[in-house]
Amino acid sequence: MKRIVLLVETSRAFGRGLIIGIARYSKLNGPWSFYKEPIDLKSSIPHLTSWKPDGIIMRDSLITRELLNLKIPTILAVHDSSYPKDLPVIKTDSQAIARLASRHLIEKGLKNLAFFGFENYDWVKERKFYFSSFNSEAGYNTYIYFARKRRKKNEWEYEQQEVSDWINSLPKPIGIFACNDDHGQHILEVCKLINLNVPEDAAVIGVDNDPMICDISDPPLTSIALDVESAGYEAAKLIDNMIDEKKISGKHIIVSPIHIVQRQSTDILAVNDIDVSKAIQFIKKNAKNKILVEDVVKTTSISRRTLERRFKMTIHRSIYDEIQNVRVELIAKLLIETDLSISQITELFDFTDTEHISRYFKREKGVGLREFRKLHRPRYFD
Repeated sequence: MKRIVLLVETSRAFGRGLIIGIARYSKLNGPWSFYKEPIDLKSSIPHLTSWKPDGIIMRDSLITRELLNLKIPTILAVHDSSYPKDLPVIKTDSQAIARLASRHLIEKGLKNLAFFGFENYDWVKERKFYFSSFNSEAGYNTYIYFARKRRKKNEWEYEQQEVSDWINSLPKPIGIFACNDDHGQHILEVCKLINLNVPEDAAVIGVDNDPMICDISDPPLTSIALDVESAGYEAAKLIDNMIDEKKISGKHIIVSPIHIVQRQSTDILAVNDIDVSKAIQFIKKNAKNKILVEDVVKTTSISRRTLERRFKMTIHRSIYDEIQNVRVELIAKLLIETDLSISQITELFDFTDTEHISRYFKREKGVGLREFRKLHRPRYFD
């Protein structure tokens, strides 16, 4: 039985997701024995040497020379770029995450965009860089706020005034991309303190889709869900190969974003164009029906050509693309938030058959209906 040390935080959805993926691999290919110590690494090292582990999966912030000297196959879940380059790592796809955040806020019709993070880690800087780049490509500037490095937990209370001043200074309405869910919740708390309406004045999106944070936020926080469990499974598979003396070094296991879980913090359409707004509301109300582009145009007093042009100007999508997008997001919401069977969900849509729905859903989301539900369905439904 292989012995695996797990030095990954469980206080956040990211760490819990990794462990769930690792456990899934173990059940299929083990069993393995796991060692998880809720104390710091230096205190753990004597226990590690006596326990004689075969492999370690851990946060890079815990790496020490003492650990490296143990010569145990190790995979790092990294925060920074200053890790031993001969070790395999687990890292998030900051570019893809930032692309989703930028697209989500811009498609809401928001033209004022901002990033909120802290300078401690490279992944934060990457998300800021790519978010700003995607916004720039779309013709928009990005306002940046980097929180100072806090040495004490209660220092956030003192920094709130600085963040309040920053948010007050931003043009409204503003779309804010927070580097993670913790910082998204901080932004929402500041908005309450300064009596700013969310999402009407400030729409906020985070990363990790941690239900403990997103649902306790007021209003509930929209967040980008990451495929962390798959990364955990791949990490377990890799450490298994490493233990079997297959030489592997410098491999990257990428944690990709899967979809955006929209909650109230971005449930807004900041479109000043009355005809476009009216058309989008019609699409949302009739997404389950067999509606065509011509049906949408008829709800306005302008030509199809003019409406198409205004759609591209305001939400950067065609009318047809918006119809497809609304349908896909509605199906995704039903798959995640209800216990309806897939056949029951598809029966709600009277415009086509199950096969057609499955085909264009997979084209938009990259996975089929059943796989999507398996990946994102809350465990209390199971």
